[in-house]
Amino acid sequence: MASTLFPGFKYSDSLSVVGISMCTAVICEAISWLLIYRTSSYKSLRSHIDKAAKKLETMKTTTDSSKTSKKSKSKKMDRVETSLKESSRDLSLFKFKSGAVVALVLFVVFGLLNSLFEGKAVAKLPFVPARIVQKMSHRGLQGDDYTDCSMAFLYFLCSISIRTNLQKYLGFSPPRGAAGTGFFPMPDPKSN
Repeated sequence: MASTLFPGFKYSDSLSVVGISMCTAVICEAISWLLIYRTSSYKSLRSHIDKAAKKLETMKTTTDSSKTSKKSKSKKMDRVETSLKESSRDLSLFKFKSGAVVALVLFVVFGLLNSLFEGKAVAKLPFVPARIVQKMSHRGLQGDDYTDCSMAFLYFLCSISIRTNLQKYLGFSPPRGAAGTGFFPMPDPKSN
């Protein structure tokens, strides 16, 4: 159906998937803005994380020679680190509510695209992907030409790259102090 928009155009399926992915990214970021980024609680959490990260960075760069000041400095740094971790956790929980809505939008769009491009190669890869990637890049396609690219693979790559760059452009990327606070944060060296 999507290829009937430009029947003579060679890349119409690929451009349709990329265009739909771009529109989906804009819609998802608009939803996130409505539910998260425009609220005062998000702005205060983000500013608190930025301030704590800067304070921690300056505390780490300055050095004192006396032992008593080292102990107090270490305690202050621990308090700031703890505050930063708690604020980052709160920020992640705050973003969780829009995550469900965004996931629903992405599932609906993926289902729509899947029905439009079922069994159809939307692009041609210039290489044969690694075995691990072949199942996704060739998902739902007939034949043994692994340079054929399925809609799922192209949509996945576009969604990740476009949405991430759109977040950076709009200023919605996580604060720099909260960079390591994902599902798998870096372990704390002091706890070992």
